[in-house]
Amino acid sequence: MGRSRRTIPEELLLLALDPATGTTAQPQSLDLGLAGAQLVELALAGRIAPDGDRIAVVLPRPTGDPTLDSALELLRRRGSPVRAVHWIGGPRLGLRQTYLTHLERCGMVHAVAGQMCGVLPTTRYQATDTAISREIKNRLDNAIRTGVPPDPRTAALAALAHAVGLGKHLYPGNEGRSSRSRLRDLIRHDPMGGLVAHAVMDVQNGVAAQPRRAPVAASGPVGPGAGRQPASRVAAEPAGVPAQPRHGSMARVGAR
Repeated sequence: MGRSRRTIPEELLLLALDPATGTTAQPQSLDLGLAGAQLVELALAGRIAPDGDRIAVVLPRPTGDPTLDSALELLRRRGSPVRAVHWIGGPRLGLRQTYLTHLERCGMVHAVAGQMCGVLPTTRYQATDTAISREIKNRLDNAIRTGVPPDPRTAALAALAHAVGLGKHLYPGNEGRSSRSRLRDLIRHDPMGGLVAHAVMDVQNGVAAQPRRAPVAASGPVGPGAGRQPASRVAAEPAGVPAQPRHGSMARVGAR
């Protein structure tokens, strides 16, 4: 996989960066979105494929991207397909910072050191070339405005942007309501992006943390689908904060 093209995790992070403040919008849900974006990128590279609501490794060969290859190796070690909601809901400590450091190394952002309350050190990240961020945003704008089915990468990026709550950041206020709605609708144009986006929203809503149901009584339905929960639907405005406490530690990593 060549490095001439930006990956979906990189583009999602660039979309989330606020050019005025140097902070990332929706930082907690963005951590989940980056984990999901890795899955989409690996699927586009032919390394993994959806298996129902699970993710299966179909080609364990490295992509050449160290961060993606680390995720691919972790998936391979599972030995069997893993539910997307469990993968995305797992600990991803430092993932956002890893991508921020990578973008800085590539010259797409630069770090600005500062202090909080005059004491605590902070680091903010400013885009070095705002034209890149505008180009990414324009792809979403075109898909929203024209109604023409977007390419798989743009469709997946739109699905993830909606899932992590970037709609209000990209299309704020009442005037952006229709654009946010159309951004949500783009989720249907990429099956893998849709699967991952739903998993991201499920984690935020606490679905992954729910205990398993008790065995179905003898009088109830039987068979492979017995007791299975239906996949969650797309929320009009997804929650911005995950319900699982362990992601709170991730919010302290990376841009503030």
